[in-house]
Amino acid sequence: MAASSTPPEVTDGDACYLAMKTHDARFDGAFFTAVTSTGIYCRPVCRVKLPRRENCRFFRHAAQAEAAGFRPCLRCRPELAPRTPMGAWSTEDAARTLALQAARLMDEPQSWMAPDAGAPADEGAGGTGAMQRVAQRLGVSDRHLRRIFEAQFGVSPLQYLLTRRLLAAKQLLADTSLPMAEVALASGFGSARRFHDAFQQRYGLSPGALRRAAPARKSDSQDAAHQGCVEVRLAWRPPYDVAAMWAFLGRRALPGAEQPSADGRSLQRTLALMHAGQRHTGWLQVRVDEADGPAARVRLQLSESLAPALPTLIARVRGWLDLDADPQPIHAVLGAAFPAGEGLRVPGTLDGFELAVRAVLGQQITVAAARTLGGRLVQALGEPIATPFSGLTRLFPTPAALAGADPDLLGSLGIVRQRQAAIQALARESLAGRLQLQSGADPGPTCAALQTLPGIGDWTAQYIAMRALRWPDAFPAGDIALQKALGVKNAKAAAEASQAWRPWRSYAVLRAWAAA
Repeated sequence: MAASSTPPEVTDGDACYLAMKTHDARFDGAFFTAVTSTGIYCRPVCRVKLPRRENCRFFRHAAQAEAAGFRPCLRCRPELAPRTPMGAWSTEDAARTLALQAARLMDEPQSWMAPDAGAPADEGAGGTGAMQRVAQRLGVSDRHLRRIFEAQFGVSPLQYLLTRRLLAAKQLLADTSLPMAEVALASGFGSARRFHDAFQQRYGLSPGALRRAAPARKSDSQDAAHQGCVEVRLAWRPPYDVAAMWAFLGRRALPGAEQPSADGRSLQRTLALMHAGQRHTGWLQVRVDEADGPAARVRLQLSESLAPALPTLIARVRGWLDLDADPQPIHAVLGAAFPAGEGLRVPGTLDGFELAVRAVLGQQITVAAARTLGGRLVQALGEPIATPFSGLTRLFPTPAALAGADPDLLGSLGIVRQRQAAIQALARESLAGRLQLQSGADPGPTCAALQTLPGIGDWTAQYIAMRALRWPDAFPAGDIALQKALGVKNAKAAAEASQAWRPWRSYAVLRAWAAA
């Protein structure tokens, strides 16, 4: 099936025009407006002069707008929008579900780094390796994936992937001073030449010209800790209960590796992550930019050492703070049972392995006790790192460090033998590549694999699926606090009560905990 030359547009264009007219942030990332008189496409929150209705075309995805010949706006910057809602996990309409899962995988930067990631991901050229990898993960042929993807989105998987790569590169050009070769590598192109050619062909200008046109980057002169760092802003769809998110993460911050700021308005932590086959370490800080009022956004500041991994880091932070959730369909299902929780999000993690270890440490003890054990583990086995923040001095221990840790050392930290066995089994499975604890992993097989490990039961597996796998329908029915909040006496009764909240039971869990 050939790619459509005119990608499918949003049916209700008048409603989109109204949302654009009012700059309604609830629809940010849900669609893009392409203006035929300028050849530019924008987010619905863009503050440019309102175009005439007859000059507007509306697309669900940036890739569709670009396939129709439009270029991204340099003012509202479509690459900063929340990701397009891809719908809930479902067993209905298998072809549509498969296409949505493929899009989720191609949204993740690790999918860009195929063996031939240097080839331009467009029709008639190389770049098919990434698509084949996605097809293999989904258990289908690349031909079948192409067919159902084009039927769903009106663009080929390769066109979709190229848009993701180019928008990531556009953000690196605007927000960092990385050399062009590093921008090309970080965004999935194997050479600056291929990157330049794809950029020029799609956007009609060179990467250097776009960088020169970008607003000057400003450092925070009021805080020496921020000198020389990279800063980007990340959007969300309102409502968002920032206080609840900050409180949840702040109570669980591990001494030495993460901490809330003294004023309680930001979170700081160290991080190690892989991107484009290289390990990067550094620090980051997230803060809500309250000066923007109703259009508040998260301000992400990171050390220059993490800048080459910015696409991966942004994806991790968006999952950590659940910035891509669409509150409207979630509240439509949960509002009757939990009317006060519309702004609550499901906290994720920046590192799935770290979250799994912390879940094991938190089994059957209080949050404060788990935080104490985690802090001891960081101090004993975490790699030292220099940061500008007092008290932020170590990375979370690596799988290799935990797999090879002396059981007597772990015991001296207060970690009982059952949890030692679970942690070291997690570490060995992660090192061997048999356990993928990240967004996009299939929750069913992953939960089953977790429960084959010593000391890991259903509660731990579901908690990991909820936060590390970003599964919106996870439900740790054995959680005592959850059972009390629901007014039931056992896990079976909790699971039965939760059926009405599918496919958003993870959000129901957060609302139940908050209500309790």
